[in-house]
Amino acid sequence: MNAYRRSGAVPALQAGFSLLEIAVVLGVAAIILGSVITAGRGVQRNAENSRIAQKFVFEWKRVYDEYFQRAGVVVGDSQIAPTFMINGSETEIGGQSVGRGNLAGNVAGVPENYRNTGLKVCHGQGYPRDSVGPGDRNIARQDLRDLMLKAGLRMPAGRAEGMEDRAVYNDSNSNATEVQVCFQWNPPGTISGAGNVMVLRGLTPDLARYLDSLIDGKADALEGLFRQQDVRMNTSEPSSQRPGREWSANNTFGVGEAQFQSADASGSNRNEDRVVLMTAHWAMNQ
Repeated sequence: MNAYRRSGAVPALQAGFSLLEIAVVLGVAAIILGSVITAGRGVQRNAENSRIAQKFVFEWKRVYDEYFQRAGVVVGDSQIAPTFMINGSETEIGGQSVGRGNLAGNVAGVPENYRNTGLKVCHGQGYPRDSVGPGDRNIARQDLRDLMLKAGLRMPAGRAEGMEDRAVYNDSNSNATEVQVCFQWNPPGTISGAGNVMVLRGLTPDLARYLDSLIDGKADALEGLFRQQDVRMNTSEPSSQRPGREWSANNTFGVGEAQFQSADASGSNRNEDRVVLMTAHWAMNQ
């Protein structure tokens, strides 16, 4: 007889986990894993926004300012007859090109008297009028990259050599998205800002609000230096008497689904959708 039989003791049974306990543990693990994944997406999104802001958008602002310092005029303006309007060398006054017209000073040199104004200076084919949304301007003959190279300026790395005007990033659903920079002049009274502006096409709502907060300290689509593209004039639009406006979409909308819905509306919210894209204007100092 062994020791247990001699002592009359009964060995304890080896207890295991019940199915209920295993299910609870797996459920808790799934919740923790989901939280980690969600937090990871948030960190990745913030990193993407910061990279586009610091290495692309703000770098193009620096290049724009350097162009003004070297050339003495804004991007694409005439050096012999400055208009202080982007792409000014393509404008006309007094029925002739800006460089030859109005020699006798018969017409006042104010924006209202110039013709062929407001064309956006992009690189290459850019994007056609009203192809992204209302307010997209026609493309100027002048090429943004050529103008910068002629001034001896080093542009941001962008997407690749020869495509410095574009950059690729991931939206909140991890889909590849491209942002493009152009420059244009807006007539007085334009809701998105009068004067010379940087045009940024291909912004997700998150990136637009992030840039807005960095540039003027407030994520407001109607106020400040950074605004949502809008072709309407403040003089005929009731929004001129309102304190502000939210950016007109959010990350729940897919591309082409509801670009101009209000920010508190909801879309399909499918992970496979590429998030709706927006266009913004950043008012330049010169």
